[in-house]
Amino acid sequence: MTTMALAPVVRDDFSAPFFEAAAEGRLLLRWSPSSGEWSEPAARFCSVTQSDDLEWRASSGHGTLVSWTIKPGRTRDGVTTPDVVIGVVELAEGPWLSLWLPEADQDRLAVGAAVAVSFVQPEGSEHLPVAHLG
Repeated sequence: MTTMALAPVVRDDFSAPFFEAAAEGRLLLRWSPSSGEWSEPAARFCSVTQSDDLEWRASSGHGTLVSWTIKPGRTRDGVTTPDVVIGVVELAEGPWLSLWLPEADQDRLAVGAAVAVSFVQPEGSEHLPVAHLG
């Protein structure tokens, strides 16, 4: 797996349900019962109705690649770090997330490629979602 330095992420009261589920390998999104719309995990209000009735609900953890960027590796003290791929993923439920694709073969990157979400836990951090092609 390509490594990438990730700053530790620490939960707060709002994010605790998300990180508890992430530690179990489950991706949670925000759901509005009043509109029937899904939102990204950080949402505090429904983007359709502006209602604050959002609940945590499980995502399928599947989606498609919409776009991506490649952060070139750097050479320092004669050691070159690998390129890092960050993708924009449209989840099956609708929200878009920017996720690291740690094992992405750059030759297989394509708009519409199927992705699945899994989790990594950087040292001193909560579990964080990443995406894998296929």
